[in-house]
Amino acid sequence: MSAVDPSSSPIAAAQHGMLEEFARAYLLQQRRERRWRWLWRIVWIAVGGSMIWAAMHNMSASTAPSSPHTALVEVRGEIGGDTDANADNLTTALRSAFEDAGAQAVVIRLNSPGGSPVQAGLVYDEIRRLKALHKKKVYAVCEEMCASAAYYIAVGADEIYVDKASMVGSIGVLMDGFGFVGIMDKAGVERRLLTAGANKGMLDPYSPRNPQSEVFAQAMLDQIHQQFIAVVRQGRGKRLQETPETFSGLFWNGQESVKLGLADHLGSLDILARDVIKAEDIIDYTLKENLAERLAKRFGAALGGGVVHAMRSSVSIR
Repeated sequence: MSAVDPSSSPIAAAQHGMLEEFARAYLLQQRRERRWRWLWRIVWIAVGGSMIWAAMHNMSASTAPSSPHTALVEVRGEIGGDTDANADNLTTALRSAFEDAGAQAVVIRLNSPGGSPVQAGLVYDEIRRLKALHKKKVYAVCEEMCASAAYYIAVGADEIYVDKASMVGSIGVLMDGFGFVGIMDKAGVERRLLTAGANKGMLDPYSPRNPQSEVFAQAMLDQIHQQFIAVVRQGRGKRLQETPETFSGLFWNGQESVKLGLADHLGSLDILARDVIKAEDIIDYTLKENLAERLAKRFGAALGGGVVHAMRSSVSIR
């Protein structure tokens, strides 16, 4: 009687087939992972190369002598620490514009509803410092809107140009919010707030109004308003035709703002560069994202944390 080969039994054959299938799947998975690792390496090398190229291009552009031109810095959208129109971006752009020997004058073009008085104040102070340091004139050009914190920046210029339909002014300060106490009462919801410090929960929207807190907040707003008024008076000087409404938060069209001394002339950037500065070539110094930065942000937004971690590990980023 001959011995039976175990591999010839149906169970052994099935097990052998499963092992082969598992081995094939494992090898296929390994090939896929290798391909993806190489793909991401190529992508990140391309992004890194683009950043290096952009940095070298900007360095060479900044060191190359420039011909006479009008230097432009844009202030667009809300002014705030977490927006494109923040003090760091704007002051960096202004320094570059002032330091360029070819810049005959600096123009700040604004189209903004306002924003943070802190960010605006930092830009205003830097404008005055750079003017005194480089002895160059600064002009502000207001487009559709130059209100509140945007006007705060504009008054740092030597002269302000507006369109006849521009919205100019809004010299005031506000703090807004909502109160949800009535809705909570109707819904039967109780607010439970614990604080260490009597005023830590000041102006909490889910708690009843506190007259003492509101008096304190109003005093703070009034102080900031007075700071704003002082800056406008300092920047505009005797040109400002003060009325009871000047610092009330009202805004005017460009034509009326010239009459009130809030602005100096009607005109655009092109008119200013051609007829006043006498340098028609306009170079924009505004800080803007380059292609590599946009790609990096898109990749970062599109990829999950696990994938990003895997990509970093694959290219030895620690």
